[in-house]
Amino acid sequence: MTDFPKIILREPAAAEFSAAVPTLLQRLYASRGLFRDADLESGLEHLPKPEMKGMAEACALLANALEKQHRLLIVGDFDCDGATSTSLAVLGLRALGAADVDYLVPNRFEYGYGLTPEIVAVAAERQPDLIITVDNGISSIDGVAAAAKLGIPVLVTDHHLPGDSLPQAAAIVNPNQHGCPFAGKSLAGVGVMFYVLLALRSELQQRGWFTGERAKPNLAEFLDLVALGTVADVVPLEHLNRILVEQGLRRIRAGRCRPGIQALLRVAGKESGRLVASDMGFSIGPRLNAAGRLDDMSLGIRCLLTEDADTALNLAAELDDLNRERRSIEQSMKDDAMRVLAHLQLDPTAVPNGICLYDPTWHQGVVGILASRIKDRYHRPVIAFADADGEEIKGSARSIPGLHMRDALDLIAKRHPGLLNKFGGHAMAAGMSLAKADYERFAKAFDAIVAELTSAEQLTAAVYSDGELTAEDLSLERAELLRGAGPWGQNFPEPLFHGRFRLVQQRIVGARHLKMVLAPEQGGEQIFDAIAFNIDTDVWPSPTTEYVELVYKLDSNLFRERLSLQLMVEHLRSL
Repeated sequence: MTDFPKIILREPAAAEFSAAVPTLLQRLYASRGLFRDADLESGLEHLPKPEMKGMAEACALLANALEKQHRLLIVGDFDCDGATSTSLAVLGLRALGAADVDYLVPNRFEYGYGLTPEIVAVAAERQPDLIITVDNGISSIDGVAAAAKLGIPVLVTDHHLPGDSLPQAAAIVNPNQHGCPFAGKSLAGVGVMFYVLLALRSELQQRGWFTGERAKPNLAEFLDLVALGTVADVVPLEHLNRILVEQGLRRIRAGRCRPGIQALLRVAGKESGRLVASDMGFSIGPRLNAAGRLDDMSLGIRCLLTEDADTALNLAAELDDLNRERRSIEQSMKDDAMRVLAHLQLDPTAVPNGICLYDPTWHQGVVGILASRIKDRYHRPVIAFADADGEEIKGSARSIPGLHMRDALDLIAKRHPGLLNKFGGHAMAAGMSLAKADYERFAKAFDAIVAELTSAEQLTAAVYSDGELTAEDLSLERAELLRGAGPWGQNFPEPLFHGRFRLVQQRIVGARHLKMVLAPEQGGEQIFDAIAFNIDTDVWPSPTTEYVELVYKLDSNLFRERLSLQLMVEHLRSL
């Protein structure tokens, strides 16, 4: 729970919705760039065709490999998008008739990210006829070259932004590569792989591949994986991604999903029938990510691949244990970081525009989450570093709206040649490595770049509110309407409201959560529950507080088979 931010009211543009769309939703949609009923279509028939640069070459390569029964090796990434991409590639290619498909995920602590020459050497021991990268590869110039020297062609499927040079792969499918006409630039790695499978199925059908016992598979069966990876990777939920996520959610709610996803929901205490996109981002994704952060992502992939429910549950329990350990490590690191920043705050001029943090005791797998937490607390771009091998440190960056993190790092690399050993990523998140001896110089360079590229307004915490709700709108019916009106997510945010309320009751639940009973500020008999997570226990509960101002989400809570209205409080302050 951060300090109370500046509230900016969302202003909906003119829209042309029919009367079938409730008035409240019309206003919410119009302020998020949707203006007509067609923008809300979520059927698979509304997906754009898989017409991407490099797709024809990729499908020919894969179809030839299937016909020749070649040995295929998937090389993935160690986050949730990578795990779902790898699982999707293995399952999808097998469903399409591949005779031999295996996977390999680099351990982040031994090999780092992507198709490096070192991981190619490991891959070569399995004697693959073709390496397929998922959720990585666009920057793996040396790795692809190393594979070529060994006579192993590489198909790159990725969604990360390309650098100035591309690897000399047999084929590259990435909607963000230069010259790609595909409009869906926001696909996650798992979304790119799904499109490759769709296009490959068409290519195989044209070749007369699906005959006799070899049936044409229904690739929609894998949309649960696509939805999970898309939400967990926090890519913008543009129309294409909303369709993929909504279709995946429908399958999960109906119980038609991977046993591993069912098991992860069970250990997280989530009801599959009421699953929403945020549950995948906050409950399932972190448990999968914990494997890649603390151990080996192959544990998470095995959970997603298994067809056996009992095996899935055992693996999900292991992932849940790792996630608990991750949370403990993260809290300790956050306490360290907050002590450092508290010293800086003694002198307001010492708080940097761009925050860099490093501690030799920090865990390399958790610095990304730490950077995200500190970014949320201070509303500054943050890079957290941990020791890597030898004299190198690795950093994980999280940005704020208005600062494109990868572009900022690219500018640093151009102005300070040799300062960064490696870097890559997105607008809102990136990773990098540099010499430990260069940390202070990099921290100053990052601070200077952030100061140059951002304004004071951008560095001031603010939230966009959809306004105040009337007493009539503060209802379970409205909460259920909003719950089903998504999927909500990155660049298509869940509705957020603000208002003043009378504080009827307050108590701490768990370690640091404030449970409240509220009533409208102007009185009346209506009361409802609210909860604020991770509050400052030095301030709350506050026996002298009678009225509060909140920024909140309207939600419903299922407890002992009873649904009730609940406000999910993002920010609060006494009045």
